[in-house]
Amino acid sequence: MNISVIIPVFERRDLIVRALASVAAQSLPVSEIIVVDDGSSDGTADAVRRNFPQVKLIRQPHRGVSAARNRGIELAAGDWIALLDSDDEWRADKLQAQAAELARHPAMKFCHSDEIWIRNGRRVNPKARHAKFGGWIFDKCLPLCCISPSSALIHRSVFGRVGGFDEALPVCEDYDLWLRITCRYPVLLAARRLVVKHGGHDRQLSRQYWGMDRFRVRALASLLDSAELSADQSARAAAALLDKIAILRNGFRKRGNRRLDEYYRQLALRWRPSA
Repeated sequence: MNISVIIPVFERRDLIVRALASVAAQSLPVSEIIVVDDGSSDGTADAVRRNFPQVKLIRQPHRGVSAARNRGIELAAGDWIALLDSDDEWRADKLQAQAAELARHPAMKFCHSDEIWIRNGRRVNPKARHAKFGGWIFDKCLPLCCISPSSALIHRSVFGRVGGFDEALPVCEDYDLWLRITCRYPVLLAARRLVVKHGGHDRQLSRQYWGMDRFRVRALASLLDSAELSADQSARAAAALLDKIAILRNGFRKRGNRRLDEYYRQLALRWRPSA
């Protein structure tokens, strides 16, 4: 199995070493490791060179995580793309377990896994809504992001069909891509906790933006405009979009933000079913 590992990183000198160590420890060797340093100034690149000279290090001006991932995917030589966020790590048999699942289901083009959550150094239990599933899971991806990028092993042909990460989205870019993939492909689940996700730190992207549903609404509207969905998928996506708009508008009204309330009211009119 020819696997390229793609790790985007920005200002995470200490965390990237842990992530790379988990790749180096894999029981299934990878073909290449590509780290895309997205304009770090904290010595991240030096830490990568010093500790992992075998890594292909790409440096670029700061453009965001989507641009960094897309650059790595574009340069990758492998038939399979394994994504890893720089603040996460893999269990040692992560890729081997996924390769075994894919060998049993050779028609599948996407495999993800369950995960362990660490918040501020302590293990926490994910809620039921964060449960992982396999198969045709488009409906389950509509409420929130239910696939961790660090668990994803994707055949490169998938990107050729659906495109890469949306570089206009500063967050929820994974939510957007999983919707574009799961409306066209079934996914395979390796039902084991093969990824350790570390959260709660100051450099976590999701902590830097308020109202995450704003970006999910943008993703859903873009998907609906693409005309790539079946009639049933369109109806379900529109319902999810309207639910998220209702939540946003409720918050804007409580805060007296009439401008944003009106903007989202107008957006909802586009997708509200006619009587």
